Amino acid sequence: MSVAIKFLGGVRTVTGSSHLISTGQSQVLLDAGLFQGHRDESYRMNTTFHYNPHKLNALVLSHAHMDHCGNIPNLIKRGLRCKIYCTSATKDVSKLMLEDSGKIQEEDIRYVNKINKRLGLPLRKALYTKREAGHAIKKFRSIFYGEKFCIAKNVFTTLYDAGHILGSSIIVLDIKDNSGDIRLGYAVDLGRKNLPLLNNPVVPQGLDYLILESTYGARLHAPIEEAKTVLRESIMRTIERRGKVLIPSFALERTQEVLCFLNELLKDKLIPPIPIFVDSPLATDITELFKHHFSFLDEKTHTAINQGDSPFEFLNLKFIREQKNSKVLNTDKRPMIIIAGSGMCESGRILHHLKNNIEDSRNTILVVGYMAQDTLGKKIVDRVPFVRIFGVEYELNAQVVVINAFSGHADQNELIDFAAKCSPSKRIFLVHGDDEQSQALCTALNEQGISAYVPSKDEAILLN
Repeated sequence: MSVAIKFLGGVRTVTGSSHLISTGQSQVLLDAGLFQGHRDESYRMNTTFHYNPHKLNALVLSHAHMDHCGNIPNLIKRGLRCKIYCTSATKDVSKLMLEDSGKIQEEDIRYVNKINKRLGLPLRKALYTKREAGHAIKKFRSIFYGEKFCIAKNVFTTLYDAGHILGSSIIVLDIKDNSGDIRLGYAVDLGRKNLPLLNNPVVPQGLDYLILESTYGARLHAPIEEAKTVLRESIMRTIERRGKVLIPSFALERTQEVLCFLNELLKDKLIPPIPIFVDSPLATDITELFKHHFSFLDEKTHTAINQGDSPFEFLNLKFIREQKNSKVLNTDKRPMIIIAGSGMCESGRILHHLKNNIEDSRNTILVVGYMAQDTLGKKIVDRVPFVRIFGVEYELNAQVVVINAFSGHADQNELIDFAAKCSPSKRIFLVHGDDEQSQALCTALNEQGISAYVPSKDEAILLN
């Protein structure tokens, strides 16, 4: 019996993570991420499979980010019938994220078809709908960290805390093979040490092989403590100008981290008690899941919530669901902090707040996450003098502050340290990184005597 890995996606890029493990008797998929790119390319990539989803015996999901779970509803439409294994927190967060993805795809295709109909072009279909996304959760099965579980013939999995987002996992597969057992680790994505709310990543032992992310394989992060300092300074300067702080933020993890820091700053009286609004129904729902799944959080947060001192509940914090309440903020002239989606300023309620506040030099746009090329968020980071919002050009007069220290991905030093402590006896495969980042980490690991390799998309490698 031979065991092979086929690297289906998330290779030499940071989107669409998915890897197929094949034995003589079983097929196990690690992650089923959504490939995100231009509409036509994205649709083609997400609907083209070089394997039969119906023949999968198990799918193991590392965490609930869309580039790891986002194509699951589509796989089910294409024949997937097996169970999907993950932590209970990942299961619950995935439901929210997938339904939101389905809703966005329906809205997007509705807009495209309106144009196509006018131009006499063929109408398109959404990759999947909100309803189809909701049904996908029926296939999810929760398992605990540290629990060894048989998921297919001669294949066992154990999940360990990855310290990346709520419920995220490092996956370990123990494969029984006639020529010798194989122990394969999968750390995609890997968190950092000492992040707020989360535990440090667990280091699995006894590995033969490791699949490791390389998002920041050539970069180093500033200490996370620096984020708190810059956050405070930016807020205080904006208050002095009687302005508003706008924070475009991802609904999952980044919003909750920012709230945690704001809570600490308020408790320590380092900022005054100005109004703080989370203007995102999705972020509101996800924050509720943080409260429900607090056992996944670090000891400090776990204890605080048990004692009625939740970092997500403080006097001047309000969560906004209704659109009419969101619009009220446009006429409210008080200094305030508004946290709203989406993280890259491409959609969501942050666009309305930017439209109403971007031309006022008293205001601050506080960037706390990665902004991809060609997004509105990247144009703001680059301080382009004029930007287009809803087709109208606005002058960028607001102050722009970028905090890079918030990243939830391990940097080069942290990745090297993790790899050295895992010490896989045979090889490390580097995925989930732009080619430059993956190759830089590969070189750094090999220089330290750790065998590393950067596979190509759809490359299959035999394990022995």
